[in-house]
Amino acid sequence: MTALERWVHGTFTHDGITHETWRQGTGPGVVVIHEIPGMTPEVIAFGQEIVDHGFTVVMPQLFGEPGRPMSAGYTVKSLVRGCVSKEFTALALRRTAPVTRWLAALASDLHGSVGGPGVGAVGMCFTGGFALAMMVDDAVVAPVLAQPSAPFPFTPARSRDLGLSPADHETVVARVNAGCPVLGLRFEGDPAVGRRFQVLHDELGENFRAVEFPGRKHSTLTLHRQERGVRAVLDFLDERLR
Repeated sequence: MTALERWVHGTFTHDGITHETWRQGTGPGVVVIHEIPGMTPEVIAFGQEIVDHGFTVVMPQLFGEPGRPMSAGYTVKSLVRGCVSKEFTALALRRTAPVTRWLAALASDLHGSVGGPGVGAVGMCFTGGFALAMMVDDAVVAPVLAQPSAPFPFTPARSRDLGLSPADHETVVARVNAGCPVLGLRFEGDPAVGRRFQVLHDELGENFRAVEFPGRKHSTLTLHRQERGVRAVLDFLDERLR
């Protein structure tokens, strides 16, 4: 049995943009957004764990090849795609990636099909901040930011940037202040995250819940999986979606 054999393959289109999706499970909805280089076996295994915990999971395929293992060449190819595609904003400051509108629409569609108080969104690495941007849609009530790394922190300003336009930033902060918490995970020494966790603490206050691990590793939920982090995500989804 392949890793995706139990998943239902489909597509979702919004505003003229179409991406493949993979869906499985019953219960409240969660959108799991893969990291660079794509939907690796580790990402699929994490999605399966959320399904087995009692959720309906949709995994969109934004780039890469479903099920392909991570490698150096594959990672570089996906990084290039992230830098040149108009759907992403790997370098821009104070700008929301256009693909997050598609993701928010996907979350809203999932919520419409499963009901409940809302849906969760888990972003990782390059897509980590996308879960925050998806909060412009009220359907997203459980955003999880795993090592948010875009825009790439090449400068101090980029290392602090949350990947939100001024208008979206205002909307997100208002939703958080109204009682919607945000969960973040990272390794304390991960340079890819930059200074974003401090900015999130400063701007979101106690509604930003940080789960941090010692060391300079990166992928908290997949390649460098931390059991305490996975447990924190499942507990957060239970709290917000049950």
